[in-house]
Amino acid sequence: MKKHNFYAGPSILPEFTIENTAKAITDFAGTGLSLMEISHRSKEFIAVMDEAVALFKELLNIPEGYSVLFLGGGASTQFAMIPFNLLQTKAAYLNTGVWAKKAIKEAKLFGEVNVVASSEDKNFNYIPKNFTIPTDADYFHITTNNTIYGTEIKTDIDSPIPLVADMSSDIFSRPVDISKYALIYGGAQKNLAPAGVTFVIVRNDILGKVSRVIPTMLSYQTHIEGESMFNTPPVVPVYAALQTLLWLKNNGGVSQMQKINIEKAALLYNEIDRNPLFKATVINPEDRSLMNICFVMNDGHEDKEKAFMDYATAQGMIGLKGHRSVGGFRASTYNALPIESVKALVETMQEFENQYK
Repeated sequence: MKKHNFYAGPSILPEFTIENTAKAITDFAGTGLSLMEISHRSKEFIAVMDEAVALFKELLNIPEGYSVLFLGGGASTQFAMIPFNLLQTKAAYLNTGVWAKKAIKEAKLFGEVNVVASSEDKNFNYIPKNFTIPTDADYFHITTNNTIYGTEIKTDIDSPIPLVADMSSDIFSRPVDISKYALIYGGAQKNLAPAGVTFVIVRNDILGKVSRVIPTMLSYQTHIEGESMFNTPPVVPVYAALQTLLWLKNNGGVSQMQKINIEKAALLYNEIDRNPLFKATVINPEDRSLMNICFVMNDGHEDKEKAFMDYATAQGMIGLKGHRSVGGFRASTYNALPIESVKALVETMQEFENQYK
């Protein structure tokens, strides 16, 4: 039976990425050595890093004056690294969920934090609107896609101060005007690579403005100067990231991914809204994520949750269980998920509905 992988992360990767990485683990670039045992200083791996950076810049149309970094520590380390490097007196944050809250907590260790708006009053099931970004803050931080709650900021905000964005789960899912951002970061284990590497896109001129001494490994400047090689990078995930970037380029780039993602999401949201057994947790279509689609049993059908999960699992649907703070179900529809998997889930929902007519 075909498996349909809806895990939120680590999550589905293109078969192209998996197959090429598996081959490299056996024999990397004809060296007769495994990718897992090659030196990161070898000319073969330096070529991988250089190509990955170049493709990042090409696919996202990154302007001059920005650096692309591949680091360890996950996005969670960036929660502290960002204020360490950028927060001199005050920072502004938009609170849209668990990961935003974690970022806010870390920033408070370095200075004043102004939470400009929050959707916590409704369990983060919407994106706050009509907030004011303070012009006296050092930067404004947003989380563009919220994997747990299924909300997403799908446009590039105009900010009067440097804009920082956690794009862990929607990078490469749509075109981004990089020039509107001072820094973009994310864990790779959702739309790019297996867990273990973190990407950072940083505008070089925002650095060097805080008065504190920054430890060597936590300074962006260290990694810019070292070209992501100051210490040993996560070699296998970086190689896998390169394969995904090649796959993206070969399949029409980010604009084509956006078109397919919109189609996939529309298929599933339309079925959720139509099917009397289910309801979406995010009501406003404008706020609904294209990457993580959250839904629960409709009123009066809550007792069928386990039955549907068991039925869907039997049909090959994997990773549908919603986060414990939301419950119900979550279908993660990242770039690598084929539209056939979404169609299979829709059919499964319709078949389950027919059992109760």
